[in-house]
Amino acid sequence: MTDFVDWDLAAATAGKLGPTGPKVTAAEAAEVVGQLRVLAAEAGRHVADFTGLQPRVEVLPPRIVDRVDWAKVNVDGMRTVIGPLARQLVARTKADPDARTPLDLVGSKVTGVQAGTVLAYLSGRVLGQYEVFSADPGRLLLVAPNIAAVERKLGAEPRDFRLWVCLHEVTHQTQFTAVPWLRDHFLAEVQAFVDAADVDTGQLLARVRRALSAVADLARDPQARSSVLDVVQSPAQKEVMNRLTALMTLVEGHAEVVMDGVGPQVIPSVEAIRQRFNARRTASNPVEGMVRRVLGIEAKMRQYAEGRRFVADVIDRVGMAGFNEIWTSPATLPTLDEISDPDAWIARVLA
Repeated sequence: MTDFVDWDLAAATAGKLGPTGPKVTAAEAAEVVGQLRVLAAEAGRHVADFTGLQPRVEVLPPRIVDRVDWAKVNVDGMRTVIGPLARQLVARTKADPDARTPLDLVGSKVTGVQAGTVLAYLSGRVLGQYEVFSADPGRLLLVAPNIAAVERKLGAEPRDFRLWVCLHEVTHQTQFTAVPWLRDHFLAEVQAFVDAADVDTGQLLARVRRALSAVADLARDPQARSSVLDVVQSPAQKEVMNRLTALMTLVEGHAEVVMDGVGPQVIPSVEAIRQRFNARRTASNPVEGMVRRVLGIEAKMRQYAEGRRFVADVIDRVGMAGFNEIWTSPATLPTLDEISDPDAWIARVLA
């Protein structure tokens, strides 16, 4: 079966177009890698003490990667997610000789270049990631060149900044290893999103046209809040995406609260790091700002703030032990509406 995306070309494109890392000597690179491994372990102890969450499965050591390796790992993840959709489209083509798939209309090499271009852009900005698609329960990735580059731009004390980054990313590792059902639930929701795809060619083409229109709108209106993803979903997919958005807002907000709660205790310069990093998040030139909106990165930034408010408000009301009831089962996770109304979640789950 021909795939919808030429994944090998996507990986090659990401490697070719991705930004080069900061200039460091071999000794400096080895120092960054070695210290990140040590600090990730230290962060794990701090996160466990602060949250009361203990891993229930084996925790793999972090994988320290460069930008090319990060892109390759995410190509494999995208292949896992998009592959089933491609099979659905091919199956429909076999059932209806007149049907045409996006593969017929665009071509796998074109989509491979597009996917690689997006990953190349992101590969220069991601500091870390807990990757859940390729292994159970997942694997922590720390992108050493980006961490080194950002700490230099911020003028941050290297050890302090590296531990600060590790606190956030290790919190995600703790979430998925202390709550063993979380990965399966997340993957099930991703599969539900794929299953809810409307493979009707006419509907799909209509959404592609709306996506192109959305890109034009974003270019004209800097305040527009929608992303391409918003307009290419089927109605059934939007319901699943609401659940996924609530989940990702929760886990991102939880990580923000943990790093802000632990940071002042173990990172002397954490206040300056937070201020400079927040300024970096919001600063961008107009072209980059449009790219961030098209890719939904601005929505990701809002997730940090909205999730932090929800988690902090719940902890303020019911304490950490009460908040941790959120990890009991999928039924105790907040809905998208409850993210903006913590009292509603407390009334539903803890009453």
